[in-house]
Amino acid sequence: MSPKALPEGVHVDVEPLYREDESSPDEQRFVFSYTITVHNHSPTSVQLLARYWKITQGSGKVQEVRGKGVVGKQPMIGPGQTFRYTSRAILDGPVGVMEGTYTCVDTNAQRAFDVAIAPFRLAGPNQVH
Repeated sequence: MSPKALPEGVHVDVEPLYREDESSPDEQRFVFSYTITVHNHSPTSVQLLARYWKITQGSGKVQEVRGKGVVGKQPMIGPGQTFRYTSRAILDGPVGVMEGTYTCVDTNAQRAFDVAIAPFRLAGPNQVH
């Protein structure tokens, strides 16, 4: 069964941050952290099973990342709860864009659905936002 569209009440917020302390522009290494908050405003619990990220660097290079869960977990998020985590992306230039999808399951109906993560910009210092 293919996943259905996002149910009302589940959404994702993203807070990207340039990590100057971990970056080395002379070596074309630009490190960004991003903090994700998944909000479950639906009446049932959901479990985040898998992730897909599309990372587009300023150079046009595209990287796709797929895997089970996030940060080694497949969290259960109850009604009215949130799940928050921080991860990193390493780019070869000071700008990029990430977007993606979480595949979740409604634990009540045992039905899979996708949660779209809108594109968000990764921008180092002195870059136009």
